[in-house]
Amino acid sequence: MSTEIKVCTFNLRVIADVDGNNIFYNRKGRIADTIKEHSPDIIGFQEAASPMKKWLGDELSPLGYTVVGCGRSADYRGEATCIAFKRDDFELIALETRWLSATPLVPGSRYAADQSGCPRVYTAATLKHKDSDEIFIFLNTHLDHKGSEARKLGALDVVRYLSEKHLPCIITGDMNAHPGTPEIEAFTAYAINGKPVIDATASLGGTFHGFGKYTAEKAPKIDYIFTDLPCDISKSYIVTDTSADGLYISDHNPVCAIVELA
Repeated sequence: MSTEIKVCTFNLRVIADVDGNNIFYNRKGRIADTIKEHSPDIIGFQEAASPMKKWLGDELSPLGYTVVGCGRSADYRGEATCIAFKRDDFELIALETRWLSATPLVPGSRYAADQSGCPRVYTAATLKHKDSDEIFIFLNTHLDHKGSEARKLGALDVVRYLSEKHLPCIITGDMNAHPGTPEIEAFTAYAINGKPVIDATASLGGTFHGFGKYTAEKAPKIDYIFTDLPCDISKSYIVTDTSADGLYISDHNPVCAIVELA
């Protein structure tokens, strides 16, 4: 009998004074309420700056989550693509952070191509659910916002890493790219472990609304969940981020999918 888990990709939006009333400190209550309401089993966060990651750990621990992952800078600080999972349900078998670069084990490294000045990373947690014999990798990333070549190289590095592990996988992230682009197609072009990788968000619309700047019809889709595990994409959904007196959850809509473990 299979075990269903809910997974989520969630760009928190880094702390930025230019966001005015929507600065992180004003939104964190709405972020916590969203996680409580939807209760994902595993969450891949993007743009979790060091103070935000500490807040996540403090806020989510009473809800039963463990938060893992380090920052992208050379000193392991700064923005993290951290992962939260329900600690009573999952055993953490292994954890890695690698930099999207020609030297993935060198902290703070970047591609020499068209990448921005921002280092980019992925966090990969090898997990086992208490009700399943299946061991899988949950990998969370945030591809470059500037360079399409850097994004494609990053996607290929993720695929290469997972193909070497020979385990089923779930990939979450803000990919900063629209459907049909080479960097997005790279995730589903290969049978990483002999099984096709699907886009669990294929039927969903836009995910970046820019604190209400874009309507649902015009919002670009840049947040994704990919997997080679069984997944009914009709169960995937966008968490609608409506304004509460001008205050949003984030500038991105969180996205959830249901994945099955054998």
